[in-house]
Amino acid sequence: MHEPASESLPALSVKTRFLAKLREYAPLLVIVLLVLGGSQAARDWQARAQAEKLRASVQPGDIVMLSSTDCVFCRRARTWLDAERISYSECFIETNAACADLYRAQMSPGTPTFLVRGQRIVGFDKQRMVELLTAGAKA
Repeated sequence: MHEPASESLPALSVKTRFLAKLREYAPLLVIVLLVLGGSQAARDWQARAQAEKLRASVQPGDIVMLSSTDCVFCRRARTWLDAERISYSECFIETNAACADLYRAQMSPGTPTFLVRGQRIVGFDKQRMVELLTAGAKA
């Protein structure tokens, strides 16, 4: 009777056993890597499509970002909006009195605070921004 491969391996080196196991699981590893790669590609495509949808629907003045000079989340939002070439205006509540007044009028708990077609968004919520900008007259 033929012995299973794993029972004949004890006399082999650790490296040889590892390589044998690796060959045994290689097809599964390839499938997992393909699924992960496909999943990442789908997320990237969706993000690009979302940004394209925003670019097509945004007009100058549609997005106003009320920022703070030392706000990490403001920096992330600015970086994303710039990278995606989405039109927006930004003012800093510490250095611009009109901006500070607008910020207080919104009774916002923090920055960034976005005014998207007159609707307040507290924090950097891409999905909500897309909803407001693509809602047309509903916004």
